[in-house]
Amino acid sequence: MEKLSRIFGRIVQAIPPVFGVILITFLLTRALPGDPAVFFAGLMADEDTIAQIRAELGLDHSLPVQFLYYLRDLLHGDLGNSLSTGRPVLTELMSRLPASLELTLAGLLLSMAIAIPLGVLAATRPGSWVDHLCRVLVTAGVSLPTFFTGLFLIYIFYYLLGWAPSPLGRLDFLYLSPPQVTGFYSIDAALAGDWEVFWASLRQMILPAITLSLFALAPIARMTRAAMLAALSGEYVRTARANGLGGGRVIWVYAFRNAALPVLTTLGMVFSFLLGANVLVEKVFSWPGIGSYAIGALVASDYAAVQGFVLCMALLFVVVNLFIDVVLTLIDPRIGLES
Repeated sequence: MEKLSRIFGRIVQAIPPVFGVILITFLLTRALPGDPAVFFAGLMADEDTIAQIRAELGLDHSLPVQFLYYLRDLLHGDLGNSLSTGRPVLTELMSRLPASLELTLAGLLLSMAIAIPLGVLAATRPGSWVDHLCRVLVTAGVSLPTFFTGLFLIYIFYYLLGWAPSPLGRLDFLYLSPPQVTGFYSIDAALAGDWEVFWASLRQMILPAITLSLFALAPIARMTRAAMLAALSGEYVRTARANGLGGGRVIWVYAFRNAALPVLTTLGMVFSFLLGANVLVEKVFSWPGIGSYAIGALVASDYAAVQGFVLCMALLFVVVNLFIDVVLTLIDPRIGLES
């Protein structure tokens, strides 16, 4: 019961930041250049038509009144209609969100598979070539922009070597989308038993996932190395070694178990950062996710779509961090959810 009350408290604490995101996004989208009524009416429309469309969109009211109307619609689950597509923004986001989550999770898992063992090895062998390699990857991951890394990988592996498929979406035009169950093409193809589409979706995801993983390598490897150095200097590790326990067991059972707590916290932050980095990666690889949808909405001054995208990202950030807090509490009860 105490844990449930703490979880509820965390949810309540997340309400003010989400409200702040809603308010700031509303004001910033109104500051975008261009008039959505003009965009919706067309370049050849007269003033009367533009005024009529502006009234239909509710843009003829003052900003406070528009904000109250927007809050009322949010409470009813209405994010408005996209001016670019004419469809509800919520429908657009829900149809594109699985593509973004699949790519983000693939990049995160790939970075974890490389960064965590590399950070552990760097901590156990300070000053060695593994430690220097970890430093180089951390520096490169921080320095290289994601769009540059993506374009570089496309140029090398698609244009020069021809190893990678064309960077045009989630599947090559030769394949049909699998029956939708989860929205993740790889999982849906595996559930349908269509292994040809399964491998095709994985091949299509390799380059963008590597691009995201290089971006996420730096914080994960750096935190793993720092946490392992702190854990290996602990008295319990020296006691375990003095008792004759093997080096592998001391490192992975005793040291890494305690070092995993800050690493898990970092993973929650990195996942949120990857969702933001997805915007550029999706544009480079023509990935039909919410990131590319948001860029198109910004160009068209599509208020409702931009607000819906930012609100979706804010809610994902809150949910991910709440999930990390719960996992940390289950792993180590000494950690309170309010810490």
